[in-house]
Amino acid sequence: MRKLQVLLLTLLVVAAAAGVAQYLRPVPSLGVVSTLPSRIRIPGTPPHLPWPRIGQAAVEVVGTGSLGAVGGSTPEPIGSVAKVMTALIVLRDHPLSPGAAGPTLAMTAADAAMYRADRAGQQSVVPVAAGEHLTELQLLEGLLIPSGNNLATILARWDAGSQAAFVAKMNAMAARLGLGHTHYADASGLSPASVSTASDQVRLAAVAMQNATFASIVGEPQVTLPLAGVTYNVNGLVTHDGVVGVKTGSTPQAGGCFVFAAKRVVSGHHVLLIGAVLGQGGLSVLTTALDAGRSLLDAASRALTVATVVPADGAVAQVTVPWGHPLAVAAPRAVTVVGWPGLVVRAHLATARLGRTLGAGTPVGVLHITAGTTPVAAETLRAPAAVRGPSLRWRLTRP
Repeated sequence: MRKLQVLLLTLLVVAAAAGVAQYLRPVPSLGVVSTLPSRIRIPGTPPHLPWPRIGQAAVEVVGTGSLGAVGGSTPEPIGSVAKVMTALIVLRDHPLSPGAAGPTLAMTAADAAMYRADRAGQQSVVPVAAGEHLTELQLLEGLLIPSGNNLATILARWDAGSQAAFVAKMNAMAARLGLGHTHYADASGLSPASVSTASDQVRLAAVAMQNATFASIVGEPQVTLPLAGVTYNVNGLVTHDGVVGVKTGSTPQAGGCFVFAAKRVVSGHHVLLIGAVLGQGGLSVLTTALDAGRSLLDAASRALTVATVVPADGAVAQVTVPWGHPLAVAAPRAVTVVGWPGLVVRAHLATARLGRTLGAGTPVGVLHITAGTTPVAAETLRAPAAVRGPSLRWRLTRP
């Protein structure tokens, strides 16, 4: 009998010790996991754009992504499109607020002689005379609107002391911007050794259009210069159908080239479309390039739509409760993006560090939605209900 009592007591002690050990085991914290896919595809058939049959072309919605590109990645001559980089370097080194004239440069006899020689060579030029004074703004307007090759050389020498030193700056900037298929040999683009690709020029134009002074100049349909008088933008599409820039170019080696930008409003959302066409042919290579650009803009605009990627009150995450059922967490509002069928939008949940209890309305994470490089939304997710800590029974009976 005594042995039995001892055995029972021993079992009770062991059971009590096991219970205490079980109770004192570490309790896991609440967790948060996303129930959204990390990549959300806008449904539908991707758009088919009217790409030119020759040369290269590319179109993108700035900050969102590329609608496509054709023609490969072999660098091609770009003609006066090179002046986009020329203007960008000058404005970086000599910033101008929109509307400001900037410093004044005196034209020399050598500048006047260069103008006459370039005109005799049937280049695109802007008249200058020895002793004439032109502001930085006027020089940039003459560079970008009537596309004066001689003004490109004048600006390069003013900025860097020589065209060779200025071209080195152009190539350094191209490398810094990741334009891996772009190389400049001169400031005007007359040289067939100044080469790039449509995709590189789209990327460069997106950067250039962020400069308010550059954007204001290339968006002008005409300018008035001292000797030239009223001169018209070679980009005849400016101010039509939302076109706000940026630059044309043509040489026998480059054919017709056109880098373009247009503003669009899609269901109240403002977007900027940028594209480029290079190497166009025909009786008038520049007209061919302009027509190709307009066709791409029209088709790209029709393809744009507003898509709901996160529905209002739709479950996007859940709080994991080791001692109970998970708690579904909804988005506080619907999230929409401007895009096109086939575009992939990315979702990422940055989770909060939680304890073992949770009050209703407590933030549990931030849902980040990104289209391309553009942050579309950063929604704070909150617990829809309170979560109590584990019960005594769970702590003692958990596996």
